[in-house]
Amino acid sequence: MHGNEASSREMLLLLIDDILRRYTTDPTLAQLLASTRLHIMPSMNPDGFEVSVEGDCSSIDGRMNANGFDLNRDFPLPFASLSNQAGHSDQPETRAIRRWVAETPFVLSANFHGGAVVASYPYDSMPGATEYSPPGYSRSPDDDVFRHLALVYSRNHATMRFSSECDSFPDGITNGADWYQITGSMEDYNYAFANCMEITVELTCCKYPPKETIPGVYEENRNSLIEFWKQAVRGVTGQVISATTRLPISNAAVRVDNRLSVMRTTPAGEFWRILLPGNYTITVTAAGYQSFQRRIAVPVNGQVGVTVELNVGSDRFPADDAPASLPSSSPSMLLLLSLSTCCAGLHSLAWW
Repeated sequence: MHGNEASSREMLLLLIDDILRRYTTDPTLAQLLASTRLHIMPSMNPDGFEVSVEGDCSSIDGRMNANGFDLNRDFPLPFASLSNQAGHSDQPETRAIRRWVAETPFVLSANFHGGAVVASYPYDSMPGATEYSPPGYSRSPDDDVFRHLALVYSRNHATMRFSSECDSFPDGITNGADWYQITGSMEDYNYAFANCMEITVELTCCKYPPKETIPGVYEENRNSLIEFWKQAVRGVTGQVISATTRLPISNAAVRVDNRLSVMRTTPAGEFWRILLPGNYTITVTAAGYQSFQRRIAVPVNGQVGVTVELNVGSDRFPADDAPASLPSSSPSMLLLLSLSTCCAGLHSLAWW
């Protein structure tokens, strides 16, 4: 995304190599690859990388794309509709990512940068904020889950949970806006418009460290990457179908408790949401169908599966007695960013 923050690009290439070498003998990797679809994009801004200089720890040379735009300020804002985005430049790289996440439903992603050592989570801004607005905590409807995801990364990292030479964050995590506010970030867009839980991970104090340090960066992050990957298959997953035709219902709205975030089912009727262990109420609505509501219990490890059968008719909540089962095509998602991303059928995960 920022071409001069090259440690993320190289780390993800080492991750690819590591997975390919070890997945046939490592049970954890084998299980993750069998239950998720992993998408890795080592570089979102190759033009910026081409003009970056190894050893340049602090300048902005290579940060922008070829048109001079910061891609992590170029996404639509989370607090306005997509049709009301004044001043949005819509760079080609941004358009490509937006098309990708629209076509490939991701459940989880991580966006990698350099210049600090911390895991940051949404929101990156507040309603009405500008680049010059003072910092302040901007809580998302899924703040508990985002804090968990950031802590999973930081606590499994070799040093992130401790103070580094360039910064100090409690437990190695921060709310994005509480650090400093930015508008048009990718993590805010993917969460607000693509139903994808994304965090931003800053890997190194030096934006473009010497190449001989990169293997060490990967080793510092390897456990974090694997443990973060595992989070793609926890919470609730399911499928919404017609009780009459047994066909999937797309674009149904799925809400968990009173959270403001609403999931939309895929063309295959699939939905998923990463949730912490506990009891929740899910509510499903679709045009022309009776509403559905049920209590679910998310286990400490793993997922609860729900098949939602909607009856044609006026809006009402049917009895909470339908059997729960994991759909044969449950979405498994993981997105790794360097930026990077992930997918339908299996839970998709992306790393950028």
